[in-house]
Amino acid sequence: MKRRGFLTTAAGALSASLTAAPITAAPLRTSMGVASNSYLTIKRIRDPHAFLEMTHALGAGGIQAPLPTPDTAAKLRARCEQLGMYYEGMAALAGDDTAAYEAQLRTAREAGALCLRSTCLSGRRYETFATMDAWKRFVADSRAKLARTIPLAEKHKVPIAIENHKDWTQEELLKLLKEFESPYFGLCLDTGNNVSLLDDADAFVEALAPYAVSTHIKDMGVEPYADGFLLSEVTFGAGYVNLKRAIEVVRRHRPATKFTLEMITRDPLPIPCLTEKYWVTMPGRDAALLAAALRRARQHKPMQGLPWLSRLPQAAQARDEENNVKTCLAFAREQLGLTA
Repeated sequence: MKRRGFLTTAAGALSASLTAAPITAAPLRTSMGVASNSYLTIKRIRDPHAFLEMTHALGAGGIQAPLPTPDTAAKLRARCEQLGMYYEGMAALAGDDTAAYEAQLRTAREAGALCLRSTCLSGRRYETFATMDAWKRFVADSRAKLARTIPLAEKHKVPIAIENHKDWTQEELLKLLKEFESPYFGLCLDTGNNVSLLDDADAFVEALAPYAVSTHIKDMGVEPYADGFLLSEVTFGAGYVNLKRAIEVVRRHRPATKFTLEMITRDPLPIPCLTEKYWVTMPGRDAALLAAALRRARQHKPMQGLPWLSRLPQAAQARDEENNVKTCLAFAREQLGLTA
C-alpha cells in the first residue's frame, strides 16, 4: 500500500474507533461515601454490590448499605479493597433471636464493615407515640435491645452505630450512650435529624461528636407553616447547617470516622411543634428551644420555598434524586475538603 493510502486508511480507522467508543473522563473522587438511603425515594437500590459499583462511578469514597448475603460477603470486601472504598453495614438491633443476630455480625465482619448502622425507632417520635406510656415502653424495649446487642458486638468486634433517628433528644441520647458505654457502641451522627426535635444542629454536633462511629452528613432547609415548620434535606450549601464546622468537630474527636452523605430527595417533612400531640412525649422541653426553632424557620426560609418532589413528573423526580447526590459529592470535594 502506498504511504498516502495507508495514512488515509489509518485516519479513517482512528476516526471510526473514536466515534464508536468515545473517551470519557473518570469522575473526580471524594472521600465522602453515600448511604443507600440517599436513594430511598425513586431508585431504592438495596443490593450492596450494585450500590458499590454505582457510587464508585459517581466518584464516592465508600457506601453505607444493607448487608450482603453471607456467601457474597468476601466478594464485597475484596471489591471495596480493589476500588479503595469503605463499607458500613446496616442492620436492626438484636431481637430475641440472638443467634440470627450473631450470624449478621459474622457477615458484617467478613464483608469488612467498619460498623453496623442501626436505629431504635424506624419512624418519628412525634408521629409514632400518642401517649407517654407508649413512649416509655419504647424506651424500655430499646434499652433491652441494646443490652442484648452490645455484648455480641464486643464479642465479634463489630462496632454498632445507632442513628439519631428523630427519636431521642440530645440529652436523652447522651444519657443512653453513657449508660451503655463501650468501644463497640456509638452513634451514627446525623447532622439534621434532631432539628425535628428542636435541638440546635451545631450544638448537637458539638455534644455528640465524641461518640460518632459513623455519620450521616446532610444540609437542612426550613420554613414556617401553620403548625410549626417544614424540614427538608437540601443539597449541600443550600441549607443552614454549618457542614464544614461539623466535619471539623467530628475529625477532632474521631479522626478515623468516615463522612457519609444521606441526601433523601422527598417532600418537606412537617414538624408540628405547635400542636398538642407533638409535646405528649416531651413535656419538659425548654420553651427556648421552641422559640429558637421557629426563629430559624423564619430566618432561613428559602426565597423560592423548599423543593416539593411530588409536584414533579416521575422522570424529573428520578433526575433530581440523582443530581442531588452528584451535587453534594461535588460540594464535599470542592468546598469541604473531602478529597480522595
